[in-house]
Amino acid sequence: MQNDVKSRDLDRRIAAALQLNGRAGWNVIARHVGASESTVLRRAAQLTASGQLRVIGVLDVLRCGLGVPVLVRARCAPGTAGEVAAAFAGRPDARYVSVLAGSADCVAELVLPSYEDIAGIQLHGLPAEGSLLETETLAVMRTFLSNHDWNSGELDNTAVTELRGGDTRPFEEQHWESPPEKLDELDLAISAALGEDGRMPVKELAKQVDTSESTVSRRMDSLVRRGCLRFRTLAEPSLLGFALEFMLWLSILPSELDKAGQQLAAHPATKYLSATTGRFNVAGQIVLRHYGELYRYTTDVVGALPGLQAADVTLQVNTLKRAWAPTPAPRPSLENA
Repeated sequence: MQNDVKSRDLDRRIAAALQLNGRAGWNVIARHVGASESTVLRRAAQLTASGQLRVIGVLDVLRCGLGVPVLVRARCAPGTAGEVAAAFAGRPDARYVSVLAGSADCVAELVLPSYEDIAGIQLHGLPAEGSLLETETLAVMRTFLSNHDWNSGELDNTAVTELRGGDTRPFEEQHWESPPEKLDELDLAISAALGEDGRMPVKELAKQVDTSESTVSRRMDSLVRRGCLRFRTLAEPSLLGFALEFMLWLSILPSELDKAGQQLAAHPATKYLSATTGRFNVAGQIVLRHYGELYRYTTDVVGALPGLQAADVTLQVNTLKRAWAPTPAPRPSLENA
């Protein structure tokens, strides 16, 4: 039993380190999680093989001018939420899909070619007639914080600073007002390969895209520096010690929108936060360690936001897709190894 607890603690710290830097060296991770490099490699390999942990490279679609993210909230006919969510998850433009409990039964984040394509979704792009009672579509105007920037709080400040390379400002704070970057075929090929394996060594990556290692390394560094390429660690919140995940929908006075967004983005429970169009002009993804924390979070954190007019919480009861990738089925904890 004691060994199982130690293994779970180590798994959590490894996942937390990769959340901070998906391409960090195993020796660096080992130093910050308090284990040998060989042990870290073995545990990480088991987590990866079991589908509980994966690092991928993702392009920032707004930064690269590749599309427009929209959130679709849906109310479903009784007993059809799973069917609706599965239909959304099957779409190639669906980046995130979850079944919810609350005022909405399902949410899907779709990345569309342009704002004009929103009309196409509303007219003929939704799941079968009869399963949907109501939908609302919220276009993302600005991202305050993304899952890539989230810090689970598991590791100390020294680890965070080293793993993040010294700059702990949210990625969106650095790039959100810059004009879109243009990517060429090699940029897209490198990004596609990293989308399958975000920790792919430069040597292997160079072979896949048929160019030199120095060119690949230079291009990859450029994509990251320009804010185009991110490395996302896919791990269910439970692996990181969080028992509750939910979507937060807020209506904020426009004059207080930026202040409220920055304030909530700085809270450690916030994984994702964006400003959107629609009756809710802020949408967020939040995690808490225990369900019992939800009440105080609502009163003390949400209630303290400037310009707050309305708030809504929808619990995530089954997430089907994250960062384009289907989520693994729930698994028992790994046996000690």
